Amino acid sequence: MKLRHARAIAVFGIAVLALTGARGSHGGGCDNSSSGSSSSSSSGGSGSHSDNDSDSNATSGGSLPGGGSGADKAARDVTIDKCAYDAATKKLTAKITVKNDGALDYDYSVTMKFTGAGATAATAVKTGIAVTAGSSVSTELTTPYPGTGDGSEYTKCEVSRASRI
Repeated sequence: MKLRHARAIAVFGIAVLALTGARGSHGGGCDNSSSGSSSSSSSGGSGSHSDNDSDSNATSGGSLPGGGSGADKAARDVTIDKCAYDAATKKLTAKITVKNDGALDYDYSVTMKFTGAGATAATAVKTGIAVTAGSSVSTELTTPYPGTGDGSEYTKCEVSRASRI
């Protein structure tokens, strides 16, 4: 009888440990991601970047996803410097900086999404952005302007996908 009790206690102890101890320091709950404010270079939450230049065709804002996956970590390495419509080339442009704080060199792939009230969503993709360990690179993503106006309907750009290759 004592052996049965010892087994039952051991199984119960393992079950309790698995249910409570396996969650780490975050405690209970199902969602340990993105609670709180952040900026475009911090972790968690969805940050935003506001562009306060006097360029009348510049869009304001860009956001980055938070969380803990590898893609989210790559997205946090991207800072949106400026989003605008370039009348000369008739393209939507996003100037970004990719900062690699890691110990390894990475090539990044970044997808930007341009949106606004009444605007058709547009995307720009750039792959092979080489960033050596401990440095940063500024680059520009462009996509043809799908509208017929002056581009002012595009008021927001955001990183919709980023990855380290």
